[in-house]
Amino acid sequence: MFSSENIKSFITAFEQDCEQTFLPPEGGLEAIGQSVIPFTLVRGTRGYLERITHQINGTYSNGWYDSCAVMIRRLIETLIIEAFENHNIAHVIKNPAGDFLYLSDLISKTLSEPAWNLGRNVRQALPKLKDIGDKSAHSRRFNAVRNDIDKINPEIRVVVQEFVYLAGLK
Repeated sequence: MFSSENIKSFITAFEQDCEQTFLPPEGGLEAIGQSVIPFTLVRGTRGYLERITHQINGTYSNGWYDSCAVMIRRLIETLIIEAFENHNIAHVIKNPAGDFLYLSDLISKTLSEPAWNLGRNVRQALPKLKDIGDKSAHSRRFNAVRNDIDKINPEIRVVVQEFVYLAGLK
């Protein structure tokens, strides 16, 4: 016969085993598929860029489109900073306290930066990518849907590829 204490101990041990077994690893999982950003664009760059890309593709695959849009925004912001740092002009995108500017100002500085010549498609895409990311992050009543991401998917690829090169990561 099992005592109530034995049953309780068994259940506690079982729950702990399940937590450790069924949770994703601490660093997250790799995305299954490359529905938004082809992984080849960031493979071998920086680990955090690879993880953000997995999160973008994973959130899309799971139908978490607001999360996807916010992560796209984060990736674009990060790549812009990487490009300025690579050209040793990061001071251009910092405020007097030494903090990086907000994305709207980063985009303005990026579009007017003479250190590079951005392609027309990238110039047109940056505000669109910012807009969907902003809506998903800051608008209380906006919820992104798959079509929102699908509409900007070609722009995402062009922008990511351009900035990976401008950042000297490939």
